[in-house]
Amino acid sequence: MRPIITILEEDLKEKVVAEAIEILEEIGFFVENQEAVEILQKEGISVDIEKRRAKLPADLIKKSLKTAPSSISLYNREGVQVAQLEGNNVCFDPGSAALNVLDPDTNEIRTAVTKDFIDFTKVVEQLEYIHAQSTAIICSDVPEEVGDRYRLYLALIYSKKPIVTGTFAKESFDVMKDMLVAIRGSEDELRKKPLAIFDACPSPPLKWSDLTCQSIIDCAKYGIPSEFVSMPMTGANAPVTILGAIVQHAAETLAGLVITQLVSPSAPVIWGGSPAAFDMRKGTTPMGSIGTMMIDIGYAEIGKYLNLPTHAYLGMSDTKILDTQTGFESGMGALLAGVKGINMISGAGMIDFETTQSIQKVVIDNEICGMIYKFLEGINQRDDPIAKNLLIDLEEKTHLLSHDHTLKWFREEHYIPSMVVDRATTEEWINKGRKSIGDRAKERAQKLLEKYPGVTLDKDIIDNLSDIMKYGNIDFKTKLDL
Repeated sequence: MRPIITILEEDLKEKVVAEAIEILEEIGFFVENQEAVEILQKEGISVDIEKRRAKLPADLIKKSLKTAPSSISLYNREGVQVAQLEGNNVCFDPGSAALNVLDPDTNEIRTAVTKDFIDFTKVVEQLEYIHAQSTAIICSDVPEEVGDRYRLYLALIYSKKPIVTGTFAKESFDVMKDMLVAIRGSEDELRKKPLAIFDACPSPPLKWSDLTCQSIIDCAKYGIPSEFVSMPMTGANAPVTILGAIVQHAAETLAGLVITQLVSPSAPVIWGGSPAAFDMRKGTTPMGSIGTMMIDIGYAEIGKYLNLPTHAYLGMSDTKILDTQTGFESGMGALLAGVKGINMISGAGMIDFETTQSIQKVVIDNEICGMIYKFLEGINQRDDPIAKNLLIDLEEKTHLLSHDHTLKWFREEHYIPSMVVDRATTEEWINKGRKSIGDRAKERAQKLLEKYPGVTLDKDIIDNLSDIMKYGNIDFKTKLDL
């Protein structure tokens, strides 16, 4: 039996959806993008041009929910299916777009550069329980206006895994789409075998900006999955109540869903988010707060109620160093997300309110993900009777360490962690240098960097990606570690 958790009663889910639809009918939402306005007007929806506000009829929202697919397949660079985002399936990816990194040598937070991104991507490529990459780190050593496409460029070269990404500028989409097509060979193949998910973040409360609207419109045209990342902050830009924030999240997400389905019925979308239980004392957005986790689990239940693929930012911490708080916040969030069956769980490696990535933490989080996958298998009956015959046999053999039954089942029954997790005796731990989990994670990251098999992408494709990436007189290939 797969473990599961439920946080909302069925009638409450129905009430949340009904109220979100009422909000879009009676209050509407702010739509900044002109193409989105024209799409809505073509459908006969009245848009207040002065206020840029559109009100959506309930029938249109319900129709859009019927055409949005309940399952999305993700494929790696080689065209092999890696994940099926549906039901209670779970896939982990690192948190995206961190401005900073926790330097593994100094343990200080600093601005990130290309080498940080490449090293991080190489390590994640080899982590067995994190099945997708993300454009995880913003590189400060390239022009800001090309940062979004540059991160995708690097991820495509150094990793085979599917990628969670997104645009920071409207003009970036065509460049990023063309790079994905260069890998797949054609737009049709990219539609058949999605390689990337594009995040799009509505601005709370009830606003779809020019950039985010353009992103979901463009993705819908090419069959690229859009991951809606609504971000209500309780008491700051959303109701202070957890359920109120979930209702607002639903209204914002439904508005985006309608736009995508008007562009292309059956356009793939993911019901995601990155809300926060706003900390009134500090004015911060704690991602490790239990309140934040409750909002995430709640809105994910709404997504599942609507039969849509789901996403959440969980498994993060608000710490600035790797310490006990890092562990309990990350472990609690990731486990809750896994047990809930959220399909894409973002956040591995992240600290400091989603602003900082840590190569050590992503290695540690990989162990958390491995433990979660094991937990989700539940408890299986291997024998019948369950233990009686073995205990009879024990009277003759006196121990079970070398018993055939033990050798047959111990690897399947138990999660065996890497050297990152300390299971040694005290004496052995002392003899090996009294290392912390951060020390061990740093060592494993270094070993993975040394083991990285090298770039396997054909030179012609790399050259093609570099040509697509061109910006001014910058030769981005000089930054590659090839």
